[in-house]
Amino acid sequence: MNEGLARVFRNHVRRAAVTGGLEAAHLLARARLMGAARGRGAIFTLHHVRPKIPRAFDPNAHLEITPQFLEEAILTLKRNGYRFVPLQDVPACLASAGQRPFACFTLDDGYRNNLDHGLPVFERHGVPFTVFVTAGYVDRTHTLWWETLADALSAVRSLRFDFGTGEETIRAASLWEKQAAFDRIAARIHGGDEAGAVAALNRAAAGHGIDALAITERLTLDEAGLRALTASPLASLGAHTISHRALARLGDDEARRELQASAARVEAITGRFPSSFAYPYGDRSAFSARDHRLAADLGFAVAVTTEPGMLSASANLHALPRISLNGHFQSARYVTALASGIPFRLFAR
Repeated sequence: MNEGLARVFRNHVRRAAVTGGLEAAHLLARARLMGAARGRGAIFTLHHVRPKIPRAFDPNAHLEITPQFLEEAILTLKRNGYRFVPLQDVPACLASAGQRPFACFTLDDGYRNNLDHGLPVFERHGVPFTVFVTAGYVDRTHTLWWETLADALSAVRSLRFDFGTGEETIRAASLWEKQAAFDRIAARIHGGDEAGAVAALNRAAAGHGIDALAITERLTLDEAGLRALTASPLASLGAHTISHRALARLGDDEARRELQASAARVEAITGRFPSSFAYPYGDRSAFSARDHRLAADLGFAVAVTTEPGMLSASANLHALPRISLNGHFQSARYVTALASGIPFRLFAR
């Protein structure tokens, strides 16, 4: 088995293991065991909220949930005793003992469906939420490489891509080959010069008639759309850089510019400096202690990762964990399992 197909196989095994862990955690939560695991509260992260359209090749399925599941998640959290608070209230909530656990909702990247399909659900239940805005998407200067790559591989049987030593042809005829190609190109993008690798992908996609910036325009909110979103008192905007590059791989000056300029772009829309920031990608390889300090020094009250976990009084306000509502696990029983905090105790690294 070649490395690409081996990676696909490992992903399937990993998903099966996660499913098993969530089922076990759900049973423990229903039995009211490990009740202290959920701590003070949780921040949930989402991306797309939209009706599901079946796709033969769907490598980004984990990044979307349906409006129906969002509603089910909110109702499940209510039944489990959670109260809903805006993200800017997290520091005060963590400092206050003895109250019911709290939940926050956040959505990354600023997709149009957050307005079209997410907002009505949040308004129906009176739940506040924060959308993290990537300024380069608002201004149509940067592209969502994972969406470009999915569209390109869906349309072709092979793709030429430059991995740094000249273009080579990657097979993409079968679904397994498409997923292996997706994973290999994604690894290249995450492996070093992210901007250069994304530019190479955009050129490869253009060779097959796919306009990466048109995908950005189709999928994400512009300034007018963000103003419409924030007309709701439940909605707030946070910063999410200009280019959506991993900060840990940028130099000090460039990382600072990404934070400052994205905050300024949000302030231009809302009239006030954003209180929150989300690290692009958000895993441990994508940010560093330097970036925590930058976020604090620039005046963000909180900054969030995608490292999974519950919130405690001792949490670093500039490296807060979040729990993903993942498109592969759209079940109320999994929301109960995640909100219990048990998976993060049982499977702590």
